[in-house]
Amino acid sequence: MSTNPIRPWRDITRRRSRKIMVGSVEIGGDAPITVQTMTNTLTTDAAATIAQVRACAEAGADIVRISCPDKDSTAALKEIVRAVEVPIVADIHFHYKRAIEAAEAGAACLRINPGNIGGAERVREVIKAARDHGCSMRIGVNAGSLERRLLEKYAEPCPDAMVESGLDHMKLLQDNDFHDFKISVKASDVFLAAAAYQQLAEACDAPIHLGITEAGGLTSGTIKSAIGMGNLLWMGIGDTIRVSLSADPVEEVKAGTEILKSLGLRHRGVTIISCPSCARQGFDVIETVGIIEQRLAHIHTPISLSIIGCVVNGPGEALMTDVGFTGGGAGSGMVYVAGRQDHKLDNARMIDHIVELVEAKAAEIEAAETEDGRAAPPQAAE
Repeated sequence: MSTNPIRPWRDITRRRSRKIMVGSVEIGGDAPITVQTMTNTLTTDAAATIAQVRACAEAGADIVRISCPDKDSTAALKEIVRAVEVPIVADIHFHYKRAIEAAEAGAACLRINPGNIGGAERVREVIKAARDHGCSMRIGVNAGSLERRLLEKYAEPCPDAMVESGLDHMKLLQDNDFHDFKISVKASDVFLAAAAYQQLAEACDAPIHLGITEAGGLTSGTIKSAIGMGNLLWMGIGDTIRVSLSADPVEEVKAGTEILKSLGLRHRGVTIISCPSCARQGFDVIETVGIIEQRLAHIHTPISLSIIGCVVNGPGEALMTDVGFTGGGAGSGMVYVAGRQDHKLDNARMIDHIVELVEAKAAEIEAAETEDGRAAPPQAAE
């Protein structure tokens, strides 16, 4: 699919996978790439977990995963699912009964490795529960927990071993005529993960969940994830992503959203184009951008905003954004609207004024979209 026929160097042709549903969210096929995260509260603390899920959803998470290591957790899951709007993935390891309980509790998806929950009969029981309750599944292969036989065969975690593990797990589901699953082959090593995902993409048509697992802290983990997943996404691989950080899950959502936005694969919220600042700046760019990011975090409508400290690049960047401000001299700068000079503005009033302009632009876009929706003719019956 061409993202911009006028600029072919920006085209990303996505791998076409089959489509599944995670609750009400489409994954794969021509569906938008979704952002996931995972709670780090105790699942048994339903109130804390509900609050965290809601915060992640507000930040832009389409799907949230919750660990269910014991029966008390799957019992709490029922309350959590009822209290939130985003689909919930139940993270299950080893205990097949937890998977069945999670399906009964309302989980939209079960994250499992079919090979580590017991024999064929237990796999069939989990599949039956998933079918009965409308659950999909995610097969999660991890370089750090490959089967012993594969480590003996390949001597170490490698792309061949990871993909073989994934295909073996897929076969367990497919042999029971269950195809509502996505798959991941994660590693903390960027090269290993990227190579495994490329090989997996050629070997199956299942939707692919991307991730660089145990990526690290907020800064290092975001960079590692952006490099690993960014390259795969650029190649058209990936239907849903998670940035795994030792940080607040909301930060994972923000990082995932920004990775997709940078590739034109997601359009949500304010995209700020700002300079790193230098001695030419007409105002404190770094402080200004930090404040504006916080004050515009509530905007979900796609809007572009340029904040440039001086006139070297400012006017050129402003040509391509909805709203812009370029620093000048004598304590003032120029405001741009829709790429054109609009009016001068004192630096002292800049932040409040830019926030007002962006909020007004968002309201205008939302009103137009609402009006278009009302004016759209009814769809013809097929």
